[in-house]
Amino acid sequence: MRTAFATALSAAMIISGSSALAADIAVGKEKAELCVGCHGDNGISQMENIPSLAAQPDQLIQWQLVFFRAGTRKNEQMQPIVEQLNNEDIRNLGAYFAQLTPPKASKPDDNPDLSNKGAQAAAGRRCASCHTDSYAGTKAVARVAGQREEYLLKALHDYKSGVRSGGGMAAMAEVAYPLSEEEIEALAHYLAHL
Repeated sequence: MRTAFATALSAAMIISGSSALAADIAVGKEKAELCVGCHGDNGISQMENIPSLAAQPDQLIQWQLVFFRAGTRKNEQMQPIVEQLNNEDIRNLGAYFAQLTPPKASKPDDNPDLSNKGAQAAAGRRCASCHTDSYAGTKAVARVAGQREEYLLKALHDYKSGVRSGGGMAAMAEVAYPLSEEEIEALAHYLAHL
């Protein structure tokens, strides 16, 4: 079993890769056929509680795949898939998903008051300090703008309860723990409609 240090070292080596190991987007697109069934065509999920991967930062995709592969992040559906991925596959998938067009809100905002509360909660919790002013994410920080609302709800609940923790997720667990249910619902609604 890998230690957390070995996992982090492996991830750092994959993500920092040399120019001789530059990512190949075309190969990443081929490998992403494994992902379409759940994460959707062009990385835009149509399935409940499954995140869209389109336009997620390259490093974020790579880190999450490494965490899944190492078993530090667990998901029954992801485990058999990530076990098939080598470091080059992970680099290529990160580059492929990062260059896709980001998802847009699937329907108009039906509750602008809730979105206003979400915007206030995001400002009060300083979400933009990590996720950027446009909530597009950067480096190993997730794009949350336009993400599926029910997935954002699930993710925030998982961070708050400690179900999703460890590695880079530790910062989110600390942020989510004090959130009220009302703030979680408002944040998820607001971010999904950006």
